[in-house]
Amino acid sequence: MRSLFRLLAALVLCVQPALAWEYWGGDRGGQRFSPLTQITSDNVGTLVRGWEFRTGDLDARPPEVMKRTKFEVTPLFVEDSLIFCTPFNEVIALDPGTGAQKWRFDPKISMAQRPANRFVCRGVAHWTDDRAADGAACKSRIFTGTNDTRLIALDARTGKPCADFGNNGEIKIDAGMKLEWPGEFQITSAPVTGRGVVVVGSAIGDNRRVDAPLGVVRAFDARTGQLRWTFDPLVHNGVEAGHSNVWAPMSVDEERGLVFLPTTSPSPDFWGGKRPGNDEHANSVVALRIETGELVWAFQTVHHDVWDYDLPAQPTLARIDTGNGMRDVVIQPTKQGFVFVLDRDTGKPVWPVEERAVPQNGAEGDQLSPTQPFPTHVPPLLTQRMTADDIAGLLPGVGSSACEKLLAQSRNEGLYTPPSTQGTIIYPMTGGGVNWGSAGFDPVNQILFANVSHAAHIITLIPRDQAKGFSPPPGHDFGQQQGAPFAMSRALAMTPVGTPCNKPPWGETVAVDLKAGKILWHSSVGTSEDLAPLGIALNTGTPLVNGVAITAGGLVFTGAMDAYLRAFDARSGRQLWLGRLPVPGVANPMTYLWNGEQYVVIGAGGHSEAGTSIGDSVVAFRLPRQGESVSLMTRLIDRPGGRLTVKAVAGSLALVAIVALLWRWRRSRRSRSA
Repeated sequence: MRSLFRLLAALVLCVQPALAWEYWGGDRGGQRFSPLTQITSDNVGTLVRGWEFRTGDLDARPPEVMKRTKFEVTPLFVEDSLIFCTPFNEVIALDPGTGAQKWRFDPKISMAQRPANRFVCRGVAHWTDDRAADGAACKSRIFTGTNDTRLIALDARTGKPCADFGNNGEIKIDAGMKLEWPGEFQITSAPVTGRGVVVVGSAIGDNRRVDAPLGVVRAFDARTGQLRWTFDPLVHNGVEAGHSNVWAPMSVDEERGLVFLPTTSPSPDFWGGKRPGNDEHANSVVALRIETGELVWAFQTVHHDVWDYDLPAQPTLARIDTGNGMRDVVIQPTKQGFVFVLDRDTGKPVWPVEERAVPQNGAEGDQLSPTQPFPTHVPPLLTQRMTADDIAGLLPGVGSSACEKLLAQSRNEGLYTPPSTQGTIIYPMTGGGVNWGSAGFDPVNQILFANVSHAAHIITLIPRDQAKGFSPPPGHDFGQQQGAPFAMSRALAMTPVGTPCNKPPWGETVAVDLKAGKILWHSSVGTSEDLAPLGIALNTGTPLVNGVAITAGGLVFTGAMDAYLRAFDARSGRQLWLGRLPVPGVANPMTYLWNGEQYVVIGAGGHSEAGTSIGDSVVAFRLPRQGESVSLMTRLIDRPGGRLTVKAVAGSLALVAIVALLWRWRRSRRSRSA
């Protein structure tokens, strides 16, 4: 009865929950909500591994190439198959009950290229041609973008290229200018489809040059591949900057015929002297007519961005109770931890957004915006300034002094402190806050869920005469920003032992009541077990660029940078279960129903930028079948709070020994001083 009530409530709210996961974000609007209720808070603790599929990349690719991969994919459940892409853009279809391979397509991208954002593919898109006869080839299509900027159409049932699309199933997208290296221009997120059109964005290497390739969004006829329209997010009236692109996932409102774009900051990221003004429509949610590319509205979340605070997350389309009736909205989380809620037809804020004064005195030659937009109803998902009180070493007295010195010598005036030659604290870091994992929305209980990271970057501008031959220290990113008077250096604010300067948790899931404008709970996600020496399992949380999947069974599933898939109680935030993975699952999970069984699936291939171990697995969990028991050892290993392994136990004992030695050392020093 409870499950029936939830499903009826969802229908009353005019959502369209699908029993399958047919789109990258669960539905066209990226709610990441499933109405499935077989797995609940009462039985999730008994989940067992249903199957594991390995793509074979770990064995077939050279180690030096695998070290440049990020396995961020979320599979789709369409045509009785689980369909996903690998970091090398191979598209694979699996049997949803066994994980056995049904078909595979390899676009044969070059291993010699060095993609600016590493080898990555977050997902594919599905589209059905309602004009094609039943059983016709390519009536049901899979669209995928590649690291070498091709858009490919495949038959969803066979994996064969659609001969009537482009040139034998593919279109090569031209950057419009000479690239500095193969890989400067790529496609990382899934295309989107609607009204017979397929839309694709691009990812472009940041901080290389002012005159970067344009960030043009392109739409093609989903049947023929003919170009339908293009849209450049950046208005170039007197602006010399190159791109404001759309690398993050997009959303579609099929009924309204709208596609929603989350746009990036203009190039280069950290100096904007050649792009005066607010840089419309960069750093914006942009609504276009999906059939024509006509601009309907745009709302800017950052004016004249010099912090790399682009929009990294899919705009979430939802129908919410505002307190003054139901409204169709666009929910846009940001790297800063803000949540903007906009009317879907007009782009105007549902609740007030204030323009507030922010720190000034930017780098020479730059003119900052005197104000920035701050939402007033929904509180930020995390703190937005790092102070001396936030600093903590891994152990008391270990590493904190170095962080205190770093904080003291850097410019640090809170959110939107401009980059400087002395070094500026950027908190939240340029990776968020919220990142590409985006947010999830429960339309029944009207709760928003998002993963956030707590860490700081140090951004240092390097005068041009010092940039030539500059050798960045270990752990620092370096960008020439050619055409600007400054190069840049970026590094995480870290202790000497390699942990963030700020106190844990370093990654959390946050639940928000949008109507009330209230944070309901924060829950730390992840431990140090798979990142620290000896498997020391401290409940620190890990940075979370990935997102969640939520269910009507009252659960929130998420991966982290340790090798576990976790389930949290959606009402309380209490961790209920964790399932061991071969390597970290830095990807968005998904769920589906097959032959009467609910499965939860996550890509587990690690993340080279985060320094995790690398793999090539997709792993599925389900409830035990009749007669299939969960052993005592499994219950101990997959228990909330950690994993019982020789490595973890040894690491924890080693930590105790280290603390004991430090205590004895300090005691002996005090005795000698006395």
